[in-house]
Amino acid sequence: MPLTKIRFKKASFLVFIITLITSNSCFANFKNLEKFGDNPGELTASYFKPQAKTAPQTIVVLLHGCTQNAEQFAKNTGFMDLAQQHNFILLLPQQSKKNNIKGCFNWFSITDNAKEAGELLSIKNMLLTLKQQLAIKTSYIAGFSAGGAMTAALLVHYPELFNGGAVVGGIPYPCADGLIKAIACMRNGPAQSANKLAELVKNKQTNTVNHWPNLLVITGDNDKIVNPKNGRYLAQQWQQLKGLSKSETHKKEHLTTTLWRNNQQQLQIELIEIANIGHAFSVNPKLKNGGKVASFINKASISSAIKIIDFWEITSKNIIKQ
Repeated sequence: MPLTKIRFKKASFLVFIITLITSNSCFANFKNLEKFGDNPGELTASYFKPQAKTAPQTIVVLLHGCTQNAEQFAKNTGFMDLAQQHNFILLLPQQSKKNNIKGCFNWFSITDNAKEAGELLSIKNMLLTLKQQLAIKTSYIAGFSAGGAMTAALLVHYPELFNGGAVVGGIPYPCADGLIKAIACMRNGPAQSANKLAELVKNKQTNTVNHWPNLLVITGDNDKIVNPKNGRYLAQQWQQLKGLSKSETHKKEHLTTTLWRNNQQQLQIELIEIANIGHAFSVNPKLKNGGKVASFINKASISSAIKIIDFWEITSKNIIKQ
């Protein structure tokens, strides 16, 4: 065999090996979270730890939507790349079809959305375990669709655990306590007023809440699966919980943004309504780490993941301040 052919074959083999390593590198960076205590929700979890010179100071819990894989969701939305860019940990709870045929978090089930029970307790224990293992104090949570509804429940029951939250295409807690009410919430929005939703939350608290986390809510105005009314009521519910009064609304191109600030003019709640988008997590592939289109992940003028990180102010230029 000619020497050039041997060299060519060796070179081709080398390229194949490099490609194989590269294509699997993202998956290799996810580590399973084992032995995180009681797991009544029978969930699993993995986490992504970025490669950086300094240890991460922040954990972001990311809850996927129905039919979605947590790790793939983190990659497609841009969250994994943002975690690498801004040096934060991604904690990725994973639902199974054994628990829900569609792979949805059971946000509507009273055995899973009650404090210290079911899937809620499993996720809480995951977070506490990882915070202890990595010696991290700061944590945030974001979720889409059913994951967004579960995010709302976690923020209500464990406000002391989170510095901030974000709900995309989600539903306020407690909108439903069973499957029939869940379908009604999704189609029509909450039967309760925003004030009543806030009152129901306060009644569930055994202790005075000194800090309700700041909240970003994102919804598509053409969402046929989760009525956009849910996003508006969630923001207004949080307005009542945080004791805010005045709001300001801005319209720009395809976005309608409503802001609530405290007396010091610090942003506390933000509601973003995206025109002409349905039930989806929005991405903008034109932006660096802006995500890519996939199932229930649609192209829009904004990247929800980038917007969430900016709202929480955990970008690399601010992370040292925490």
